[in-house]
Order: sequence, then C-alpha cells, then structure tokens
Amino acid sequence: MVGYKIACGLFCLRRQKMNSQNPKILIVEDENIIALDIRSMLEDLGYLVSGIVSSGEESIQRASKIKPDLVLMDIKLKGSIDGLKAGEEIYKQFQIPIVYLTAYSDKATIKRIISRRNGNPSIVINKPFDEGELCTVISSTLAH
Repeated sequence: MVGYKIACGLFCLRRQKMNSQNPKILIVEDENIIALDIRSMLEDLGYLVSGIVSSGEESIQRASKIKPDLVLMDIKLKGSIDGLKAGEEIYKQFQIPIVYLTAYSDKATIKRIISRRNGNPSIVINKPFDEGELCTVISSTLAH
C-alpha cells in the first residue's frame, strides 16, 4: 500500500500548495459525510474544491457559474435529475469532464453510464474508494 501511495504521489504531485492554478473540482454528492470526506481527500491532493451540491439541478447551475475543471458526480442524488442526466447536461453545455461515483455497479447502471457518454471521457469510481484511486482517476481524466 505504501508503494502505491508513493507512486500515486509522484503522479499526482500530492500535497502541493493550493493556489489559483490548481484544478477546480465540483463535488455532487447527496450524503453530507461522504461529500466532506471527498473534500478532505481532494484538498490533501492539492485540488481546489469549488463547491459541494446535493442535487442534479444544483450541479448544472453551479457548473454554469463556476466552470470547474472536473465534476465528481454521484449517480443517486436528491431532486428529479439523477447524476447521469446532470452529468450529460453539464458535459453537453460546458464540456466539463465528469467522474461518476457510485455504490451501484450493476450491469444496468454501467450500461446507462456508457450509453450517456456522448463524447464525455467519463470514468466510474465504485464506492468506497481511497485517496490513491481518486488521485489516479482525476489525474488521468484531467490529462485528456
């Protein structure tokens, strides 16, 4: 595990000093404790958290205002728009890459994610995940 974190640390430039040049990430998560845990991981990795919202509707509004570099999007959200629909709309309007977070990795959910990509280089992270996995996925998504 230590070797993995060291390798990831080199790849992600972990614990870099936060400044306005660091990538901005919008967290879309309806479970407050999970959202705060993700925020902590991102800040430890040197990313700027530009907001936390809990519904698909809020995510679209916030993305239009702050134009983050990446959105971490839970699939099951509060409100009438789920994470897949919200992510599709954010990518269509603003070309912001989406990383989906889900505790549901059944075939039907994965098929929905794949069918809604529409050019979005989206990736799925299964919950629970650790800082190293989050680091790797964000770095590779932002590199494309």
